[in-house]
Amino acid sequence: MTAKDVIKLAKEKGAKIVDLRFIDLPGLWQHFSMSAGELNEELFEEGIGFDGSSIRGFQHIHESDMLLVPDP
Repeated sequence: MTAKDVIKLAKEKGAKIVDLRFIDLPGLWQHFSMSAGELNEELFEEGIGFDGSSIRGFQHIHESDMLLVPDP
């Protein structure tokens, strides 16, 4: 599946919210949600920024800017 396929599927199914999930270093599920309207191909190439200090085991507050790059 490609980024275009994901965007098309979200539109076809009438998705309002997309849940981006990942596993943290201790192996626990983490996630954040975004509006389906924010989905675009650049998101799958450049990623979306988030505060890594809010995820246990990721980064300290002074070095916490991180990127999540979704895998379509």
